[in-house]
Amino acid sequence: MSNSPTYDVVVAGAGGGLIGAIKAAQLGAKVLLIDASDDFINTCNTSLTTGMFPASGSRWQRELGIIDSPEIFIGDIMKKTKNSADVVATKALTEVSVEVMEWMADSLQVPWELVTDFHYPGHSVDRCLSVVGRKGHLVMAPIWQSVLDSNLLEFRGSTRLVDVDIVDNVIVAAVVENANGESERIPTKNVLMATNGYGANQDLLEKYNNEIAHVYYHGSKYSRGDALAIGVKHGAAVAYLDAYQGHAAIAAHANTLVGWATVMQGGYILNLNGKRFGDESAGYSEFAAILNNQEGSTGWLMIDKRIHDGSMSFKEFEVTAASGAIIWADTMEEIAAKTNLPIENVINEFANANAVSAGLAEDRLGRKVFEKPLQAPFGAIKLRPSLFHTQGGVRVDADGRVLKESGEPIAGLYASGGAALGISGHGSDGYLAGNGLLAAVGFAYLAAKAIAAIGS
Repeated sequence: MSNSPTYDVVVAGAGGGLIGAIKAAQLGAKVLLIDASDDFINTCNTSLTTGMFPASGSRWQRELGIIDSPEIFIGDIMKKTKNSADVVATKALTEVSVEVMEWMADSLQVPWELVTDFHYPGHSVDRCLSVVGRKGHLVMAPIWQSVLDSNLLEFRGSTRLVDVDIVDNVIVAAVVENANGESERIPTKNVLMATNGYGANQDLLEKYNNEIAHVYYHGSKYSRGDALAIGVKHGAAVAYLDAYQGHAAIAAHANTLVGWATVMQGGYILNLNGKRFGDESAGYSEFAAILNNQEGSTGWLMIDKRIHDGSMSFKEFEVTAASGAIIWADTMEEIAAKTNLPIENVINEFANANAVSAGLAEDRLGRKVFEKPLQAPFGAIKLRPSLFHTQGGVRVDADGRVLKESGEPIAGLYASGGAALGISGHGSDGYLAGNGLLAAVGFAYLAAKAIAAIGS
């Protein structure tokens, strides 16, 4: 028997789980936060994102006269997922989105700004919040520093959740393992699994997501499906294991994120034959698989100086530009020569984009808008497809409680983010920008409130 103290909740995973851990501690719970990495704040999937957090009906929208609501957000999700998103999770997360983001602003001093300079595919209104620099790490690092400066909760790094002890369908302990493989049983009433999905587990990818299993993985190496394994062991229902967020705009030069803001400002992507091969404006997630099916799983993103300057508000794009990933030229003929693409095809695609932008033609691939015609100097960035994170996991209720196949909860066991089912439906084409982060912080926040309510 371990001599460890008893905690009200052990939170495994300090990305979105950090939000749940703080909220639970603020509500009076004794919290132990663990993470498999000591450097999680730089390497967790939450920190690796562009930091877009959707909130439907927030005060930042009202200040600009933007009308939004959970119902409108639900409509957008259902349209994007072809009505396949989980109804319970979708309702819970859209309804809590404003509460959690405004709490992060007021209690954690997150300086949110509403992103309005471009519009992500699938969102009918501007509802994504971010911070200057637009990177998840810039949201999470100051929050983590505030935890370090306080005695709000306890933290252990290099500590991985490997199991839970359940007696009479009730959690009694978290079983953890340190970096040396030594196991420990930590008494607790509740466990929140916030360990993301299984993007770093090749076997599970080949089983559930073979179409994206062999592309570059741009995520945490600790996302190995631990929560999924624990949940299944204890009879949890699982759902949407085929769902994932891909990305088609990773710079092949240095594996840095280019970002889809480039496309939404008028950029487009050519294959190695110098031709466009899909409607880029549909979304960056589904375009990853489309790009992966092209020769060499390679594409060239065509931009100009205007798009470059408009994308520099993203720290990741700034890093990409500084890495030398952009090839510049004064003419499209020169771009074709420098990228070894067929000149005739490059010129034809350039002319088509300009014609569609001017309203003089319809795009053969169905793209409705090229925001503005590209103008010299032109830039080209070599792209590769990537997997960011999986979007399926254990089934949860509206409070993040893990459910059995019968619908009965496993008392004391919660899941959030990629450890739980998401709200992206099946595959990759239902993903809306920010919905992964909303599931990460939203369910963690809801679980914290539920845990505190039971303990009060």
